[in-house]
Amino acid sequence: MSERIAVLGAGPMGLAVAYQLVQAGHRPVVFEADDRIGGMTASFDFAGLRIERYYHFHCTSDTAFLEILEELGIADKMRWAETKMGYWYGGRLQQWGNPLALLRFRGLGLTAKIRYGLHAYLATKRSDWRPLDSVKATEWIERWVGSEAYEVVWRRLFEYKFYHYSENLSAAWIWSRIRRIGRSRYNLFQEKLGYLEGGSETLLGALQSVIEKQGGEIRLSCPVSQVVLQSGAVHAVQLVDGPLERFDKVVSTVPLPFVPRIIPDLPPDVLDSYRSVQNIAVVCVIAKLRRPISPNFWVNINDPEMDIPGLVEYTNLRSLHSAIVYVPFYMPAENRKYSEDDSVFLEKVRRYIKKLNQDITDSDILDMRASRYRFAQPICPPGFLHRLPPIALPVKGLWVADTSYYYPEDRGISESIELGRKIALMACP
Repeated sequence: MSERIAVLGAGPMGLAVAYQLVQAGHRPVVFEADDRIGGMTASFDFAGLRIERYYHFHCTSDTAFLEILEELGIADKMRWAETKMGYWYGGRLQQWGNPLALLRFRGLGLTAKIRYGLHAYLATKRSDWRPLDSVKATEWIERWVGSEAYEVVWRRLFEYKFYHYSENLSAAWIWSRIRRIGRSRYNLFQEKLGYLEGGSETLLGALQSVIEKQGGEIRLSCPVSQVVLQSGAVHAVQLVDGPLERFDKVVSTVPLPFVPRIIPDLPPDVLDSYRSVQNIAVVCVIAKLRRPISPNFWVNINDPEMDIPGLVEYTNLRSLHSAIVYVPFYMPAENRKYSEDDSVFLEKVRRYIKKLNQDITDSDILDMRASRYRFAQPICPPGFLHRLPPIALPVKGLWVADTSYYYPEDRGISESIELGRKIALMACP
């Protein structure tokens, strides 16, 4: 007798769960509150250009992502390009991201440069991250690189992404970010990043096609109000604007803060664990320009007049007809700035772009849009490894995870795919 399996959320993790389930002969039903699949990888129509609302790129170490491209027959859509980094500091844009750029950087003394470079090198080579789980990231970095390099290179990056959470982040999480980018290099001086032709929609569409052709179902604009438990087991799913539907198993991939609302009958200690997970929100402005700001894909920013940690010039990775720039404003959702109108952020971006490149005028800025996501980045404090309940909960037929569960890795498509497939195998071995 076949089992009915519900998957909550049609982001990359939820789609990976459903994909793995249909590969094993099951017919999952995926429920998505949004009107499109993809979550943070979803695209929109930007004045005739289909593009992601939030920036994405791929590294050569993204094994799970590259493997699923092969399985889906779209590996030929993968493109790799040499990219560059820059750092805006002291009112000038400087090269960044390789030993020569570090030596030439104006703003650090020689000793600070050596300490910074040594720390980055050793972090890239490190494999055992567990001792870093209980260490504060800011203390770990400042101890290695010194107060000078911390002040110039790191402090504002922390503050303009995590605000008052900056002093309570796990060093393991920061280490994983340093290592991922470091391992995307094919030598000390050259960085290689990747993208899919057609963007993330190429992957999302291929996953949806396989899921539906093999008997799975994806229901959009279909939020779930409650997962109904009965006698210690999954019983049904109640839809917001629909009937109660019987299911034998449920896999939830929605952000953990939603879980107490939709599965309120879980044990109190489990609900408290989910409630304790904090997230950083983002207002991400995407701009279309006549000309690029710089030749860099990523530009870190340390400027008292700009409340952003950096920006991404996407078209310095993937060539398009116009220059496309993403400018993310990260902040806690409870910060008053998150409630400000989109126009406030659009005007800031206009001002920042013209400061970074004084040759750009208002007429060069063709269009801008802002998107918001409340749960953009889980906050991982020291000891985060042991803070979350197991994915397989003490309820028969129920598994719960979100991007927090691939700690210490940063959120990413490859990590979501890998974890989603593992959860599917846990649910249906």
